[in-house]
Amino acid sequence: MKQLLLISISVIFISSCVVNKKYQYLQHDDVNIKAETVVKDSVLRTYDLSDFEYKLQPEDIISVKFYSLTPQEFNFFALKEGNGNNFNQFQNGAAILVNGYLIDENGEVEFPVVGKVNINGLSVYDAQNKILKIAKQYLENPVVEVRLLNFRFTLLGEVKKEGTIGSLNNRITMLEAIGLAGGFTDYADKSNIKVIRQGTNKAEIYYLDLLDERFINSPYYYMNQNDVIIVPPLKQRPYQIYFGKNMALVISSVSLLLLVINLSK
Repeated sequence: MKQLLLISISVIFISSCVVNKKYQYLQHDDVNIKAETVVKDSVLRTYDLSDFEYKLQPEDIISVKFYSLTPQEFNFFALKEGNGNNFNQFQNGAAILVNGYLIDENGEVEFPVVGKVNINGLSVYDAQNKILKIAKQYLENPVVEVRLLNFRFTLLGEVKKEGTIGSLNNRITMLEAIGLAGGFTDYADKSNIKVIRQGTNKAEIYYLDLLDERFINSPYYYMNQNDVIIVPPLKQRPYQIYFGKNMALVISSVSLLLLVINLSK
C-alpha cells in the first residue's frame, strides 16, 4: 500500500513538471544544448519579415498637426484647439477625443472649409501625404504630421498583467505586446496562443505557436488594432498550484484517521 502511494505521488509529481521545450521562446533545435556548443558572434539564421503597414479604419483617432508660413489668423486648420501638440495629453482618453480627429463610419475625417477627407484603408503615411496635398491648396509651404493615437490591444490569461494597452506606436510585434504585459507567467502555454483579430464588422480567430522560431516569418508577427490575445494555461497548472495544498490535506486526514484507529483499539 505504501509503495502504491509512493508510486502514485511520483507519477503525479513528474507529470506536473514543465520541461524546457514547453517554456523556451522561439526554439530551433536549441533546447537543452550546452552553451559552449553554440556558435558565438555570427549570424546563425535570417528571416524575412512580412510587410506590415497598419491601415486606418473607422473609429480610429488620429492627430493631425499643420505647420506653414501662413499667419495663424489665416490658417483655418489651426482652429482645432491643441491639435495634438502635446502627446502627454493622450494618455488620457478624454484628451484624445478632444484633440484628435475621429474617423467616422465611412472612413472620413472632417476639416474646416475643406470638408470631409476619406482616409479609410490608408497607412498613416499615405493619409499624411493625402492631407498634405489638400493643405497645399490653402497654405504656404505646409508640413503635415499624422499620428494614430488610440492603437490598442488586450492581453488576457496567463500574462503577468492582464488588461488593455494603448500605444502611440502602431508597429508592435506580438512579442513586444507580451513584454508590455510583463511577459508570460510560468504556467502559460506558449504553443497555443489564441488571437482574436477584430476588424470592421468581423472578427478572425487564429492560434500561434511562440515556441517555434519560424513564428518570426508569420503574417501575424505584428499586432493589429483591437487585437485580443488569450494565453491559456498548461495542463500542469492545477497540479502545481493545488497539488501541494491537497496533498497536505490528504496527509493530515490520513494521519488523523490512523490516530483515531489506534486510539480506538
